[in-house]
Amino acid sequence: MLSLEPTDDKARPAFHNEAGCRAWLSQLQLTNLGSAQGNVRKQVDELNRFPMQAEERLRILEALREPVAQLQNDFARRLVGKPLPLTDDERMVLTALNSLWLAMLHGYLRCLQAADAGDTRMVKRRAQLWQRCLYYGMQQLGEFTRAGYEPERAAWQGFHALYARIENAGLQSEMVQDPLFHESHAASCQTLYVVTLLMHRARLLGLSRGQAHTTEHWLVLWADTLKLLTRCTASKEDAPPLVVDLEGYRGLQSAAHARATASMRCLPMVPLSKQIRVKTILLQQGQSPQQTELQTDMPLKECIALLGRLHQCWCEARPETLVETPREADTVHICVGLEKIYSHIAGKPFKPMKDSVKSMQDAQQQIATFGRVLDETGQHNLKELGFLPEEWLVEENSLIRGRLLRSATVGDRMAAHHLISVFAPNSTAHKAGAIERIEVTHSGQLYIDVHYLPGQPQTAVANAPLHPRVTGSGSAPCLLLPAMEKLRIPASLVLPRDWFAAGRELELTLPDRSKQKVLLGISVERGADYERVSYKPA
Repeated sequence: MLSLEPTDDKARPAFHNEAGCRAWLSQLQLTNLGSAQGNVRKQVDELNRFPMQAEERLRILEALREPVAQLQNDFARRLVGKPLPLTDDERMVLTALNSLWLAMLHGYLRCLQAADAGDTRMVKRRAQLWQRCLYYGMQQLGEFTRAGYEPERAAWQGFHALYARIENAGLQSEMVQDPLFHESHAASCQTLYVVTLLMHRARLLGLSRGQAHTTEHWLVLWADTLKLLTRCTASKEDAPPLVVDLEGYRGLQSAAHARATASMRCLPMVPLSKQIRVKTILLQQGQSPQQTELQTDMPLKECIALLGRLHQCWCEARPETLVETPREADTVHICVGLEKIYSHIAGKPFKPMKDSVKSMQDAQQQIATFGRVLDETGQHNLKELGFLPEEWLVEENSLIRGRLLRSATVGDRMAAHHLISVFAPNSTAHKAGAIERIEVTHSGQLYIDVHYLPGQPQTAVANAPLHPRVTGSGSAPCLLLPAMEKLRIPASLVLPRDWFAAGRELELTLPDRSKQKVLLGISVERGADYERVSYKPA
């Protein structure tokens, strides 16, 4: 990443100075974001190849920063909530996003190249130039993470190499203001680097966008607790240190699992642990987030909970994940989506009730696919319908949550907040749950965090006429979750996403073919493809 191609007189950027750049940007057509993003990327690439005075190049790059950030943010929305792994077209979007971040980084490296050649004006701005390079390296890593992918090894290596160069230049502690980084709050390259590493580690928590922004801002405010050292020690009672290899291709690791090298840097976690614990105690004593200088509008309880999760993630010893340290593990099977879950628990595919048109369509589809209408008794092999469970490795699988790694690199696409069921091979006991966080690893496997819904799910078929407030009608598969009286959790019903309306009457057909009419109460939990609701007998 740090090497640049020679400049070329044949390069033809659309602008050669700041004024021309701003004029070109003002005429940029944004009706087609893909085309606009491609045009900007092409012009930055051409600018990077074009020989020109470094000071003018820097002015142009600074003028480009805010429009590029806005354009990238808008274009990246195409990947929000997409099931993983991404399709080829979606991967092209991710590649395009990272290509523009890399082009901006190369532009500032071109200015640093001038500083190395003796340009005194660039020499004076070295700290700013390195900060900008590191910022765009951070954007590259963040783009992968936001799309649900572990950053590529080349992106990690480039990011670490940038910081190593900054450290060699002795500029890691120089304070630099950046209007695009947390309201121009001055920060050093060391702070920016460590914040990026810690935020990557915190992805395991599945933070919302608002929580992630708040967390990042807290880390900037706590910059004096974030110091990289060549070596450190810790007692058993201390928060264990984390380490990063400046020549490696990963983020932070536990020091207990790292091999000491000259390129290894240590991040003592005791200062950050004390900071978080002090803030938590003050909040628990009744002080507001503003009184504790946390600068957030987050409610008190949410603030305390977030601090606790961050402390556990960063400052408490934990076993390495299956992604970080592959090892032998137990296996479970997973089904994705309400219809497949229903079919595996019931032992037969879902069949709509009293819908002759749908039955005829299904029969035609089965004839086209299998050459015959499948066994109407529902006792045929579910494999005929493609309802194959997937094998996953178990990292954690408690009553309330699980961390799982898919054994294969192919299978159903999944997204956060999708409904799944987890069950042991050759077992009929299922646990229904929702995906909290999902990531594609370097190897192409899916890694997920799941929170389980309470109770052992049972199948039912929901029947309902048209309703003015929802689109779901006819019949649909659903799950019954029994009451858990000791935990004071009432019974609930898991329906397709578009079926719930408070007070709506449904008729449930139970596995023994008996029927029960119920009235829907309140929505307890809503996912991407399901809704868990309370109910009572009609």
